[in-house]
Amino acid sequence: MRRPAAVLLALGCLLLAGCGSSNKGVTPSTTSATSSAAPPVGSLEALWRSAKQRVGLVEGSSDYQPGSNRVSFLVVDSQSRVISTPTATIWVATGLKSTPYERTIARSEPIGVPGGESAGVGSIFVTHVRLPKPGKYWLLALPVGGTSISALGNLVVGKTSDAPAVGARAIPSNTPTLASTHGKLALLSTATHPDPRLYRLSVVQALTRHAPFVLTFATPKFCQSRTCGPVVDVVDAVARKLAATPVRFIHVEIYKDNDPAKGFNRWVKQWNLPNEPFTFIVDREGIVRAKLSGAFSVGELEQTIRTTILPS
Repeated sequence: MRRPAAVLLALGCLLLAGCGSSNKGVTPSTTSATSSAAPPVGSLEALWRSAKQRVGLVEGSSDYQPGSNRVSFLVVDSQSRVISTPTATIWVATGLKSTPYERTIARSEPIGVPGGESAGVGSIFVTHVRLPKPGKYWLLALPVGGTSISALGNLVVGKTSDAPAVGARAIPSNTPTLASTHGKLALLSTATHPDPRLYRLSVVQALTRHAPFVLTFATPKFCQSRTCGPVVDVVDAVARKLAATPVRFIHVEIYKDNDPAKGFNRWVKQWNLPNEPFTFIVDREGIVRAKLSGAFSVGELEQTIRTTILPS
C-alpha cells in the first residue's frame, strides 16, 4: 500500500507488525474494554477519556518478553489521518482502572530512505517500556501538540518471546547467498534494486567467522502493510554508512521461492518468527543483543548497532 489515503486498509497487518500473523500484542477494541461509568481518578482510562478524541492504538511491533521492550505504533484519527507529532507521552498500566506504573516518551521515527521503497505513512512512533512479567498490559499514547487525541491499546507478554530473545544465541541458519544462487540476485531479494552486500554471507558463515552482524527477515515486494516495505532499504542505507566497520548485514526473504502462496520459508521457521519484518543485531560471540520488530528508521538502527555490537 503506497497511498496515505489507503492507510486504514493496512491496519490489520500493522497490528501484527507486518504481513504475518500472531496472537501476541494484538490491540483489542477499546469500546468493548471501557464502560460508560466514570473511571477512577488517576487511572489509565481516565487519562484516555481526558482527550477530545479517543481512538485505538495501532500497534506496529509484536513478540514481547518480560523486561524492557521496544514498542512501535501509529495513532490514526477518526478521519483516517496519521498523527505525526515529534513526540507522544506514554503511560503503561496493568489494567484500565489501574494507576499507570510508568510514564515515558515516544519519538516519531521516519520510515524509508530517499529514492527507496515508499510507505503508506511517513513516520511511526517508537518507545521503550518495562513489562515486568507475563500478562496483558495497557498502553496509552497522547501525541504532544496539535489535536487533542489519545490512543489506547494493549500489549500481551508471554513467558518467553516466540523469536530468539535478546540474550539468546543466534540460530546457525544456512541462509541463501550469492554463492548458493550462483550470483542470481532475483532469487535472493524482491527489492527493486537489491544490494549485493546483503547477500555475501549466510548466518552460519557470519557465526563461524565471529563477525558481528545484522540479520533482517523482510519482503519488500510482498509486505502487505507497505509500512514495512522500506525496511530493507533502511538496512542497506545503514550498511553503507557502516561499511568501514566489522559489522556485516544479511537480508533474508520470508516466503519459499519468494512466493507468498507457498508460505514461510525454512529460515523463517528456524527462527520461529511470528510475523515479519524482524531484525536481529548479533555480536561476534553469536548472542542476540537487540531485535527490532516492524519498521524503523536509519537513525534508530544505526544507534542500536553502535550501542550494542560496535566497540566504543
